[in-house]
Amino acid sequence: MITHIVCFKLKDRSEENAQKAKDVLMSMEGRISQLLHLEVGIDILHSDRSYDLVLYSKFDSMEDLDAYQVHPVHQEIVKYMKSVGDATVAVDFEA
Repeated sequence: MITHIVCFKLKDRSEENAQKAKDVLMSMEGRISQLLHLEVGIDILHSDRSYDLVLYSKFDSMEDLDAYQVHPVHQEIVKYMKSVGDATVAVDFEA
């Protein structure tokens, strides 16, 4: 099982913008067969070191994660997140 975690810092850190970005990310649910599990959370601390959103997802294999990365639905989301995002960090690990 592969876990894929991405944290996003948004240009506009307002609650409304964070909720819209969360909705966009959640729109992948059920549209990419390799995506087994998807959660998106909005930061509640709002500290200087906080990121605004986290995406937590699971895949059966690295091959499935690779297929997800190039999937057209995911590519639409990447384009949107790049337009509203300021910084992104990611961690992928095998459990």
